[in-house]
Amino acid sequence: MLAGRAARTCALLALCLLGAGAQDFGPTRFICTSVPVDADMCAASVAAGGAEELRSSVLQLRETVLQQKETILSQKETIRELTAKLGRCESQSTLDPGAGEARAGGGRKQPGSGKNTMGDLSRTPAAETLSQLGQTLQSLKTRLENLEQYSRLNSSSQTNSLKDLLQSKIDELERQVLSRVNTLEEGKGGPRNDTEERVKIETALTSLHQRISELEKGQKDNRPGDKFQLTFPLRTNYMYAKVKKSLPEMYAFTVCMWLKSSAAPGVGTPFSYAVPGQANELVLIEWGNNPMEILINDKVAKLPFVINDGKWHHICVTWTTRDGVWEAYQDGTQGGSGENLAPYHPIKPQGVLVLGQEQDTLGGGFDATQAFVGELAHFNIWDRKLTPGEAFS
Repeated sequence: MLAGRAARTCALLALCLLGAGAQDFGPTRFICTSVPVDADMCAASVAAGGAEELRSSVLQLRETVLQQKETILSQKETIRELTAKLGRCESQSTLDPGAGEARAGGGRKQPGSGKNTMGDLSRTPAAETLSQLGQTLQSLKTRLENLEQYSRLNSSSQTNSLKDLLQSKIDELERQVLSRVNTLEEGKGGPRNDTEERVKIETALTSLHQRISELEKGQKDNRPGDKFQLTFPLRTNYMYAKVKKSLPEMYAFTVCMWLKSSAAPGVGTPFSYAVPGQANELVLIEWGNNPMEILINDKVAKLPFVINDGKWHHICVTWTTRDGVWEAYQDGTQGGSGENLAPYHPIKPQGVLVLGQEQDTLGGGFDATQAFVGELAHFNIWDRKLTPGEAFS
């Protein structure tokens, strides 16, 4: 009797397990547990707790795997859609160059509009224009600064022609730049940055106009001061000035002075430097119908100076013993240059420097026909080659 009950109990448990395992979890096995006659069947099922927990964990894992699989499938579908859209965009950009340009510029072209207000491509011509303008303005500013340095010179025709040339170039530049900027703004819808640059351009041009005007107003003061000025009204052999100090040995020099003369033919000898054994160690002379010349150790270079118009002129001559290189400046402008003028011959010391006369002997031997006639001011000599900025500042 007890054996029959045990058999029925085992059968019931088997049915329960088969019912719970209706899903296909693979091979199954029957578990029989001895249960007392008066025991509860539910408690008997709980006795198989280890198997239940294991089955529950397996089910949870299967559910997690299924969810992840669904997620992966969904993501694959999204990737396929995005890939298809990207392919369509690439094919459209190939067929539509205008759209590619708009995208490359960072902006989108609006229908019915030929303007690209945000693209870098539309800014390229303006950028090139502004770059060229900057270079031209810088060149003009440099020349204008030199003109300001020379503004203390007299109002000679050469200085006036330089100012007129600068003024005409500025006017032409203004017309060209404003025309090009207007064209860019009308054709390309110029951005706000280009408008700001245009304002800067106009301001710079206005400033240049004002500086030119100030220079023109100050022309009356373009002459040396009354100090350090000598006057030689006649050609004589007794009017001169002798410098008390001698020159040192020089391997280079720069000599500058102001001259004003209307003498003809030739203005004479503004200065001469003689040393023992060489009366023409260093001489500046314009004699007869010859052009002005500079002599170093009896070697001669012709200078492009034209100063006998009765106006003040500022002249400078530089020289170096290496290769005998020389340069000549009149009113701040280089008029000539050359080499092989007494190369590798140093200017000797312990000589006599005379203003207004040419020396045939050390400190004397003056000839009235070679005397300087006119006015001489601010005579300076340096034992090195000055830059134009140093010489004319």
